[in-house]
Amino acid sequence: MRHLVRSIIGLFALMVATAAGADEFRPGYLELRQRDAETYDVFWKVPAQGDNLRLGIYVVFPADAVNLSEPRGAFHAGAYSERWRLKRPGGLVGQTVRIEGLPASVTDVLARVERSDGTTQVLRLLPSNPAFVVEASAGAWEVARTYLVLGVEHILLGIDHLLFVLALLLVVKGAGRVVATVTAFTIAHSITLAAATLGLVRVPGPPVEAMIALSIVFVAAEIVHGARGRPGLTARRPWVVAFTFGLLHGFGFAGALSEVGLPQNAIPLALFFFNVGVELGQLLFIGAFAVAALVIARAHILWPRWLEMAPAYAIGSIAMFWVLQRAVVLGGS
Repeated sequence: MRHLVRSIIGLFALMVATAAGADEFRPGYLELRQRDAETYDVFWKVPAQGDNLRLGIYVVFPADAVNLSEPRGAFHAGAYSERWRLKRPGGLVGQTVRIEGLPASVTDVLARVERSDGTTQVLRLLPSNPAFVVEASAGAWEVARTYLVLGVEHILLGIDHLLFVLALLLVVKGAGRVVATVTAFTIAHSITLAAATLGLVRVPGPPVEAMIALSIVFVAAEIVHGARGRPGLTARRPWVVAFTFGLLHGFGFAGALSEVGLPQNAIPLALFFFNVGVELGQLLFIGAFAVAALVIARAHILWPRWLEMAPAYAIGSIAMFWVLQRAVVLGGS
């Protein structure tokens, strides 16, 4: 059964090797900050495609809205951002804001309206639902639901985080040790996610991303050493490794969350449900592979012996590619 699980994860790792990059969590982002009854500051950010190309999605306001300042745009950190000031007679409450081009894209958009009274409307726009109505007030449930979904999406699209967890599971043996390891990882990344999001700790993003990739390389090497009869620290004390590197991964989660921001009047609620979403996504992923392993095991497939170590080498190779890729970004910053 252990060899079978390794084989399944090896096939998964080989598939994700063709992915464009790891930890892709780059929706569009629209922020409307109300200044008075009729005036709003607009911040609009879309994913970049290279150094001077942007995704072709655009925000469309009601026809009688006018720009009080020209949009000022710039490319930075894989995104194109614009800022300007907008005015509409009577304000935007009850009006529809639409994202042109979203139905033809593969991304989504997080929209946030910050009202002058400090309340916030937060929602997620999909290609199938590219518009929203600005509301006079927003409830806590809306914020909780939005950030729960964002957390699930982030972990399921964050290939590097998933590969780290799966590499740990290849080393750890026994249900009790698996539970302790996953719990240690959860506690650790929850600590740094909260600390970084609340501004208690500030760590530059590029070094963190490079170290996250190195953590995967480390655990992949531990798989190889264990198979050769030389179990390392991960096999002996997996919760120590999970907790230590989990702190790094928490900074990675925080970096992704900073891309979309938090509603200022509901920061604890949004942060809590984003973290819950991350955990749900992680459990869904592990559960899916456990079910797949069980199904294939009952099929009695004979796997070639050489495939036994394929997961470790595949995961380690992918992670090492990310290390080099992120080191280049770090060197150029």
